[in-house]
Amino acid sequence: MNRLFCFGLGYCAGVLSGRLADKGWAISGTATNSEKVAVLKSSGYDAFIFDGRTRDPDIAEALHGSTHVLLSIPPDAEGDPALATYGADIASSPSISWVGYYSSVSVYGDSKGGWVDEETEPHPITERGMRRLAAENSWIELTKASGKTGAILRLPGIYGPGRSAIDQLRAGKARRIFKPGQVTNRAHVDDIATATEAAFRLPAGIHIFNVTDDLPAPPQDVIAYGAELLGVPCPPATDPTDASLSPMARSFYAESKKVSNARMKDELGVRLAYPTYIEGLKAIAQS
Repeated sequence: MNRLFCFGLGYCAGVLSGRLADKGWAISGTATNSEKVAVLKSSGYDAFIFDGRTRDPDIAEALHGSTHVLLSIPPDAEGDPALATYGADIASSPSISWVGYYSSVSVYGDSKGGWVDEETEPHPITERGMRRLAAENSWIELTKASGKTGAILRLPGIYGPGRSAIDQLRAGKARRIFKPGQVTNRAHVDDIATATEAAFRLPAGIHIFNVTDDLPAPPQDVIAYGAELLGVPCPPATDPTDASLSPMARSFYAESKKVSNARMKDELGVRLAYPTYIEGLKAIAQS
């Protein structure tokens, strides 16, 4: 039986896990507190609390029976918590053949609105991007040394049901941030799951993919389109230096780039269910 272990069984990993469970996979993973663990267990998953530092023998045992490991916890100032705590267990597990890491397109830095692809040399300019690149390199080193298949999946802004411009507008919390010339990609959670599942078929070695949509677009256009779909007033434009924005939110506006997904389509054979935010938001608005 195929067994997936997810470090950070949250939004993206949760959609993927639901698909795989329907196909007979056994699913295990971590959450940060007992309430979230209880929800995962109610879905039939084996779930464990992971605080990012404490090693749990039960997690180590689950890893030694897993076939695939997906890493979905962001690195902090001290590095990747799953790598630091369980890297040796993953490397030594005879059953694990595939290790996937959800990274970020922030590793590319700022291309001033130009195109980047997987051959573009990473040059992160934010702390978030620097941490992601360091984590990528660490996981690449581990999977190379242990002879496993390694998949680095670089994600842009993630959206989907419950986490979208539509949901923000309905809740009255949408912000239309405007920065001249700013363009970004995004990816629907369903398409991320499709690309991840396709990456399970990769041969041994290290593989890097941008998992994004087809349409780099100004972020304010996404909010405006969502408002049009709902028939509600479009929020006024605000500057990305607005003090009310969190440092994390402001960091997204330090970079402008168009991210190519050609390799994902060509090598993984992925056909996007939501090739642009237009299809994605329309489906959410109608649900």
